[in-house]
Amino acid sequence: MTIEEFNSKYLVNREGTNSQKWDTIKDRRFKVGGLIPMWVADMEFRAPDEVIEALNKRVNHGVFGYTVLWDSYFEAFFNWQKKRYNIDLKEEWINFSTGLVTALYWLVNAYTNKGDSVVILTPVYYPFHNAVKDNERNLIKCELKNDNGVFSIDFEKLEDDIVKNNVKLMIFCNPHNPAGRVWTDEEIDKTFDICKRHNVYIVSDEIHQDINLGYRPFISALSIKNKDKYMDRLVVLTSPSKTFNLACLLNSHIVIPDEKMREKYNKFVNTVNRTELSLLGMVAAEAAYRYGEDWVDGLLKTIRRNYEYIRDELKAKVPEIITSPLEGTYLPFIDLRKVVNPDRVKEFIQDDCKIAIDFGEWFSDNCKGFIRVNVATDFKYIEEFVNKVSSQLKNKNYK
Repeated sequence: MTIEEFNSKYLVNREGTNSQKWDTIKDRRFKVGGLIPMWVADMEFRAPDEVIEALNKRVNHGVFGYTVLWDSYFEAFFNWQKKRYNIDLKEEWINFSTGLVTALYWLVNAYTNKGDSVVILTPVYYPFHNAVKDNERNLIKCELKNDNGVFSIDFEKLEDDIVKNNVKLMIFCNPHNPAGRVWTDEEIDKTFDICKRHNVYIVSDEIHQDINLGYRPFISALSIKNKDKYMDRLVVLTSPSKTFNLACLLNSHIVIPDEKMREKYNKFVNTVNRTELSLLGMVAAEAAYRYGEDWVDGLLKTIRRNYEYIRDELKAKVPEIITSPLEGTYLPFIDLRKVVNPDRVKEFIQDDCKIAIDFGEWFSDNCKGFIRVNVATDFKYIEEFVNKVSSQLKNKNYK
């Protein structure tokens, strides 16, 4: 599917639809109206037609009672994972949650005790921080190395942090949000080897696995060369929600290959989660996995076009701005520090440019002066973002 076909068919206006991204800017997060919303990680694109058709069919049946999980769901999900990422899954490995943030909270409790240390690679999605701190664990923040916008793992520091703090669990992110990295087989193996040597459990959040812009292939923790070496300490999180814009249908996967790990997880989760499965979430997911390849193709072309426009136009107009290479996700991380005082980023991007974004310090204390921008949107907002940023920097000195 071409970019033009995809946008003509699936681009929608979300204003006035109770959208968190669009309709809460003034009253909740930013306390001011008139901003272009380029923050929350969802999209201005409808789900594939087949997803909507499947949902309509189920809704028209009219009964939403207790439901058992059906075999064709696993068939569609497993085929998607095998075809795209060479992942071999088994039904007994799969648990479900209403979302991956909820899953993180459960997993922190299942595999650690209060006061235990949990390590994350910062800058990283802020609910990772919250899942640790809210559950009264000791948060260890191992900062990624930043070489002119290209982020990488500091393996020596990671091992040192794990040993010094007796870390029990690592929350890993691949593709990494917001650094934009798709980790290589070697990087994943080296990270996991450190964890194994020090008896650290691993939770790998792979929710953005399908949002790959083609610069580097995505490799799951479940398909790296040495995967069998780490199965006894590994949990992998996936969901159709990010790929197909289905977040509020509340259906995500918790993949636990090891039986003892599953027993440990179930022992905890049975005390806090007695809800039923998300019927409509599963109907939507099966249809998406079964019929959504062409839709995803159009989506990825759109995201890549939007990202490359921002990267190239900013480089041409304001070369001091550093846009990190975006290998995965639709959320480029942009370093404004050479042109904007970190203490004035809100004044610049929100007050003067009138754009709502995620601020770098939400992801790491060391990233004040960065912004994370959502490019899974209408191209007119991409153009407006670049024009406002470049013109405003000419009109006013923010240093």
